[in-house]
Amino acid sequence: MRPSRDIVVVGAGVVGCAIASELARRGASVEIIDDRGPGLGATQASAGMLAPYNEALEGGPLLELASRSLDLYDSFVARTQSDAGLPVTYRRTGTLEVALQPAALPRLTRAHALLRRTGVACEWLDPAQVKAQEPALADVAGGLLLPDHGYVAATELTRALAAAARRHGARIIEHGRVQRIVRRGDDVDVVTDRGSLTADAVVLAAGSWSGGVAVDGASPAPVTPVRGQLLQLQWSGPRLTRVLWCEQCYVVPWDDGTVLVGATVEDVGFDERTTVSGVRQLLDAITAVSPEAPSARFVAARSGLRPATPDHLPIIGRSAAMPALVYATGHFRNGVLLAPLTAQMVADLVLDERSDPQLTALAPSRFGQL
Repeated sequence: MRPSRDIVVVGAGVVGCAIASELARRGASVEIIDDRGPGLGATQASAGMLAPYNEALEGGPLLELASRSLDLYDSFVARTQSDAGLPVTYRRTGTLEVALQPAALPRLTRAHALLRRTGVACEWLDPAQVKAQEPALADVAGGLLLPDHGYVAATELTRALAAAARRHGARIIEHGRVQRIVRRGDDVDVVTDRGSLTADAVVLAAGSWSGGVAVDGASPAPVTPVRGQLLQLQWSGPRLTRVLWCEQCYVVPWDDGTVLVGATVEDVGFDERTTVSGVRQLLDAITAVSPEAPSARFVAARSGLRPATPDHLPIIGRSAAMPALVYATGHFRNGVLLAPLTAQMVADLVLDERSDPQLTALAPSRFGQL
């Protein structure tokens, strides 16, 4: 396809903005539409962890996707900052997965064996070594250090991607709800509550709301919301130095003493409220992780809806019902991690008709008439 094509991206979360920025950078004419604004949905409740080997321990397509996307992150962030003229907090300080109790050691042992077999950099730590690495931690049964992991400030990144897209000529339409995507000859109409947009191609990257967008001739996308609540604390004691992961929670410490603690996993439909029970669960979890937690200052609680699919893999690829439509949704809690690779895959597909071999496992057709 010609790079000058008119493309509408539905959704301005981190995935939608990454796709729009990449398409616009390659010369496409891009409009992004979102019923809120860039980074104001699930992205604002993301801790921004870049930890493929914690998220996808059992291997398979998700692990391959995640590790490929992590490999792109250095250049992705550097290019985004340069294009946008905005800073993005990004650190590769590693992830330390810990077993708080001996019962959690078998998972760590399996992870260590798997990662060593696949050549991933990792280091087994006994309790004394964990304490030496992170004195602010509670006593633990053992730990696994993955030095290549890290984190990125998800909201900063998404705003920078939106700014980069604008600098490349993209237009962002906020507070517009997409209702339907309709064929009109060789073109596609995106029907919204504010009128219609006509395009050569459409990318549906609306996260948990993707299934609510009607597509001519297609079944609703099988994407369901899963609420995740997140705490922001201001640490006052000895600081944590890297991302921590355990069965109870994950912890992302920033340079300024900010600590993000997440996340609940709740099947509550489209209810985005933060709740007392969710906050209590996370406070109990971080208190078990570190004896310094009770002295931290409570700053905020946030929640977002993660877009889940039945097989826990994203949906990326062309619609069989409407070939001018490309899905890029269902990333669950891996949207930030998978954004660089998703943007590259979608831009290659839409602009150059190049299909990444891994798209076969992510094809919309695995869920029927999409």
